[in-house]
This record gives sequence, C-alpha cells and structure tokens, in this order.
Amino acid sequence: MDNHHSAQNLAYLGDAVFELMVRQRILSYGNRPVNALNKLAKRYVSAKAQAEFYYLIEPQLSEEELGVMRRGRNVNPKTKAKNASVTEYRHATGFETLMGYLYLKGNTARIEEIFEKCIGDTNEK
Repeated sequence: MDNHHSAQNLAYLGDAVFELMVRQRILSYGNRPVNALNKLAKRYVSAKAQAEFYYLIEPQLSEEELGVMRRGRNVNPKTKAKNASVTEYRHATGFETLMGYLYLKGNTARIEEIFEKCIGDTNEK
C-alpha cells in the first residue's frame, strides 16, 4: 500500500477520480440539464453503488489490489452516508481507496478496466 497516504486520504482521492470518470462518461451521451446529469451520476457514485462495485470487482483483483481495498474497507469511518448502511459505506470506502491508490501509482489503464467492469455500457445514451 502507499505508505505516504492513509487509506482515508486515498479514498478521498479515489472518490474524485471515479466521479470525474462517471461525469465524463455521462457527458459523452450528449447535452442534458444539469439536474438530469446529477441524477444519472448518483447511480454510480453513491455508497450503495460503490459497495456493489466492490463485490463485482473483488474476484478479479490481484493480491496487492485486494489488500488495498480491504485496508480501505476496514477504516473506522467518522461519518456515514445518508442513504447507506455502515457496511455499504465501508465497502464503498474500500472501492474508493483502490481507485486513489491506482491513480497515484499512475495505473490509469487498470482504473479504466475497473471502471468499464463497473459501468460498462450503461445504455443511458
């Protein structure tokens, strides 16, 4: 794991990385009102969705990636998402931690692979 950054800091960064990718994908579908864009984005950047992504990608991760994701999952959160259980929030944090870790490693190809596995063709066009 990145020894220079805590799991919480990696999750903070990973949340931004993933949300930016989601927003970019949604914009590729064409112009829409901002409230419609936000509604679409929430499907993927919510704690519930990211917890689902955690389970979706878990079987395909390397031991190193699994360790990073588990470390993020095991962080004792000081807050909780409004519409998610503590378990969902913890798994979402693990997912975000992995995204932040991969970003700092410069492994954008792996981030894109994971993103496609999670989002794929959403048929939102």
